[in-house]
Amino acid sequence: MKVHLQENDPSYKIFLYVFYVSAFIMCSITIFGFYAMIQEWSTKGTYVMGEVLVKTEFPAPHFAKLLTWLFFTSIISWYCVSRIGWKRTVTVSKWKLATVQLMLLGLAVITLYETIYNFILLSSQITAGMINGVTPNIDSLTVAYPDPNRPWNLIFATKMFLAAFLISTHAFYLSTRPRKSVQELDA
Repeated sequence: MKVHLQENDPSYKIFLYVFYVSAFIMCSITIFGFYAMIQEWSTKGTYVMGEVLVKTEFPAPHFAKLLTWLFFTSIISWYCVSRIGWKRTVTVSKWKLATVQLMLLGLAVITLYETIYNFILLSSQITAGMINGVTPNIDSLTVAYPDPNRPWNLIFATKMFLAAFLISTHAFYLSTRPRKSVQELDA
């Protein structure tokens, strides 16, 4: 039998604190990414979406990249939110829940497609480079879609869509589980 977290449980506070730390890290990385993107746009007139996050290692060289921290903290944050906020979803009406489920299913399908698409593009560019006798710098591979002036870094796109797929799939799974009534929560 699964025990749900209550606000006075010590584990509730752990999830809450981990969420706050993860949210701070995500916001810091996002602000840094936007700042770097604006700087690149103002100097070059173009930018590569997510490239600065792929190329910046933190806290030391040859350690984790900012993108890896963003990927990790987004998934950890979602898990903490799902553990902390479950009680608030019990009172959601059936029609609202059905609407949310359809949106989550659609988001899961779209992000699955985008993840597979980006993996295929990444693999294709690596293979094409190797066939031509050049070992490509994987961190610099881009796709000039949807706008050639604003290409996406493929490592960035792949990790972000994978995180979105994992989160939307988990949210869909949670939304389809049997729900407790308000009376059961108080007992």
